[in-house]
Amino acid sequence: MADHGRLPPSFMTPGTSSFLDFLAAHDASLLPGRDLPGGEVPAAPTATTIVALTFDGGVVMAGDRRATAGSMIASRHIEKVFPADEYSAVGIAGTAGLAIELVRLFQLELEHYEKIEGTLLSLDGKANRLATMIRSSLPLAMQGLAVVPVFGGYDLARGEGRIFSYDVTGGRYEEAEFHAVGSGSVFARGSLKKLWWAGMDQQDAVRTAVHALVDAADDDSATGGPDATRQIWPVVATVTATGYRRVDDEALATAHREVEGVRRATRGVGGDQR
Repeated sequence: MADHGRLPPSFMTPGTSSFLDFLAAHDASLLPGRDLPGGEVPAAPTATTIVALTFDGGVVMAGDRRATAGSMIASRHIEKVFPADEYSAVGIAGTAGLAIELVRLFQLELEHYEKIEGTLLSLDGKANRLATMIRSSLPLAMQGLAVVPVFGGYDLARGEGRIFSYDVTGGRYEEAEFHAVGSGSVFARGSLKKLWWAGMDQQDAVRTAVHALVDAADDDSATGGPDATRQIWPVVATVTATGYRRVDDEALATAHREVEGVRRATRGVGGDQR
């Protein structure tokens, strides 16, 4: 006879601090990428471009707001930068729907660990958990539905900001100064290479992140720059010893005006418009 109204045994059995391991034991079909249907993969909105950089006291992560589906703009308002937990952030590039699902699972994973263990997972531990999740989605990536995030946060043990990049197989790599992912990443990274300097403060880092997205939008049609007419600004977040904080639109509008002022002042100088 069925035990109506009672939780399944998997909910009552002491187990792992990993939410993903618990879900796999309870019902593995609920995990993404486990049962893939046959046939051609339909077109899906794709998220681009994310930049991250360190500054004196933490990290800045920024993402433009455009999602594309082929040559069409699928959305001008998508958000690509999220808090992973109180002291870390994750930015998404790739298949938008799967990327957002990955972020939500990652947030649950970190929250579950904190509730079970009664403490925060270390920043290296968080980066490793995300690598495991990306690796489990490899079958989806092989069908063309890839998700490649960038992860960053404030390391409470070291007292500094750190950035981690990934590949579709779950390979994890620490970036020393800055990083960019997505279709506009090559242009954003070139911009960051010229604009980043050691010891920059938070305000300089936010302005540099906005500048890199503007430069990427110049050369990559899938990247949407700040849109002052529609009042659409990038999602920009800082992570410091005080935690995750999203930069408000007024500050982003100010940063954008400063960037445009620099670009106008340098127009035609040595052929560089940055």
